[in-house]
Amino acid sequence: MNAGESQRTPWIVGVSGASGTPYAAAVLRALLQAGESVDLVVSRASRLTLLDETGLPFRDAHWQDDLREWLARGADGKPGTFEVDISGVRHWSAGDLAAGPSSGSYPAKGMLIVPASTASVAGVALGLSKDLLQRAASVTLKEGRALVVAVREAPLNGQTLRHLVTLDDAGAIVVPASPGFYAGATHIQDLVDFVAGRVLDAAGVPHTLYRRWKGELGGGSRTTT
Repeated sequence: MNAGESQRTPWIVGVSGASGTPYAAAVLRALLQAGESVDLVVSRASRLTLLDETGLPFRDAHWQDDLREWLARGADGKPGTFEVDISGVRHWSAGDLAAGPSSGSYPAKGMLIVPASTASVAGVALGLSKDLLQRAASVTLKEGRALVVAVREAPLNGQTLRHLVTLDDAGAIVVPASPGFYAGATHIQDLVDFVAGRVLDAAGVPHTLYRRWKGELGGGSRTTT
């Protein structure tokens, strides 16, 4: 790094195998739009989910092309919906336990796990570190950085609830992937963006993904009768 050059300090985004890959796409787009750098970890299980939900692959050897196509796609599956500059993204293979985010000395603002499966929640809560996603999350907690966990599962059993309480006790912020309707959603992308926006709110990242509550009833209505 040259003298006077600012150090790159990214947000780590972990994508687990839970259903809800459009949530991850919306968070990634908003982070990049906000001028943030991103370190991306896509778990092996999430690649199967992405293929199932969008028909798109995610390959380590072609991650830039695959990521660009994924982020350009809307929540309704329509390609070319968004234009995204991914130059601020660095990709780490989920199996690379020697990667930068596996160490506390690696600079990062924090980590967002979106969507978070119950398996990833359990792994982080128990400190298993079986892959880079779990290891990076454990490092984030031990370093006292922000960890936001966007859990996407229903119903939640007692074991998962206990794991979520463990994460909360450790300092993580748990954000259920539960869309709100007061913002006047008229499209599936609106509901996805609401959840993504709440994840970014928890991380303190500015965005314009949804219309905020202003204390006025009926403010979300798009039609009148």
